[in-house]
Amino acid sequence: MKLSELIKNIKVIAQSGGITDVEINSIQFDSRKITPGDLFVAVRGTASDGHDFISMAIEKGAVAIIVESGKLKTESLENFQVSTFSFQLIEVEDSAKALGLLASAWYGFPSCELTLVGVTGTNGKTTVATLLYEMFRKFGHKVGLLSTVCNYIDGRAVEATHTTPDPLELNRLLAEMVDAGCEYAFMEVSSHSIVQQRIAGLTFDGGIFTNITRDHIDYHGTFDHYLAAKKAFFDTLSSDAFALTNIDDKNGLVMLQNSKAEKKTYSTRTLADFKGKILEESFEGMMLSINGKEVAVSFIGRFNVYNLLAVFGTAVLLGKDELDVLRVISTLHSVSGRFETLQSPTGYTAIVDYAHTPDALKNVLSTINEIREGAGKLITVVGCGGNRDKGKRPMMAHEAVVASEQVIITSDNPRHEDPQAIINDMLTGLSAEEMRKVIVIVDRHQAIKTACTMAQRGDIILVAGKGHENYQIIGDVKHHFDDKEEIKACF
Repeated sequence: MKLSELIKNIKVIAQSGGITDVEINSIQFDSRKITPGDLFVAVRGTASDGHDFISMAIEKGAVAIIVESGKLKTESLENFQVSTFSFQLIEVEDSAKALGLLASAWYGFPSCELTLVGVTGTNGKTTVATLLYEMFRKFGHKVGLLSTVCNYIDGRAVEATHTTPDPLELNRLLAEMVDAGCEYAFMEVSSHSIVQQRIAGLTFDGGIFTNITRDHIDYHGTFDHYLAAKKAFFDTLSSDAFALTNIDDKNGLVMLQNSKAEKKTYSTRTLADFKGKILEESFEGMMLSINGKEVAVSFIGRFNVYNLLAVFGTAVLLGKDELDVLRVISTLHSVSGRFETLQSPTGYTAIVDYAHTPDALKNVLSTINEIREGAGKLITVVGCGGNRDKGKRPMMAHEAVVASEQVIITSDNPRHEDPQAIINDMLTGLSAEEMRKVIVIVDRHQAIKTACTMAQRGDIILVAGKGHENYQIIGDVKHHFDDKEEIKACF
């Protein structure tokens, strides 16, 4: 693609250098991947700044460089003189946003060829996006999915490395969906991707807000900044799109402020466009009333009622008949690692859940306690990730202890932190009385094994925090580790 064609959709502040127009072979934001004829976009990342690697990109043959105005450093060009530029230097206001717009143009604006719906919030994103993907496939459509667990191009799985991929990968996947004949695509939209402009250039037909609680404070700095990141997604929706929000969340209506999109709501407590109520509940599932119609589902917990209302509302807003949607909802099953129930041969129940925030853990524990019967005890195995928000660690321990008879505090993904130091942070949230319920076992394998050894007939074990993950991150290395495998080995 010609450079002039590629950059016509971005706001150029200044342009200088040699050849005024040139054929671009590919777009890169990693200077190590540059080959002759490429366009290099210098993006400021969390760990490094692409502006520091411009000279490397030039040496490797980049024919055009996108930089942020005022961010170009003299040393970045080293021996390259402006008068002898053999490349185009293009200044923009925000190079991260420009990368998204360029990626979209490079792949032929694939989001415009799909009915694209984004799901954002602290909890529930994966479940809602995945259930929508499964539902619309059951309706007979070809569908794409971009999620934390796995990406799908209709029926073909593509490994997911981030909740929301980088702009080049994201648009490449969307373009593959278009080529495969997909009509719909559902994607998780993380707060990181919104702030980092990874979704810039995409055209969304709808946005869903699930809820917001404390998370990613290590990245955003404050809860207000985290909230603002989520809201920014809805602020960019067009008047042709819909914005569906959970109004039972105190910040649900905040998301709709300033949004041009058609505003819709869902709730289990108050008047809303899509209203749900639990009629019956057990470990086998629930009987729900959704917009006055009864439906039996295989899901458990009030948090899943919200997820199903988001799915129901979205499908109806996309033109599906309410009764047809309810019929399909009755056939859907929970997502891997989300309140996944395993029955032991000796009569106790083990539940694996991804809950890794205080609110998510509280929701799962309260659901278990609402459903369980008899004198069986609840044993919770929980930890916290390293190099992440330290403030939530004591909160996680507290939520586990107040709702369980026994708590085993262990490692999650320690990354570059000492696992014992992470556990010590968790323990600061507990009183001396609460500590009587707690066992500390640093090794997660031994922690799960101990919980299974302790459990008697009628007991319930909750193993929280990792859910679908089949690895444990220690340092920079992912070691194979699967909570479900560990539990089944104990069985």
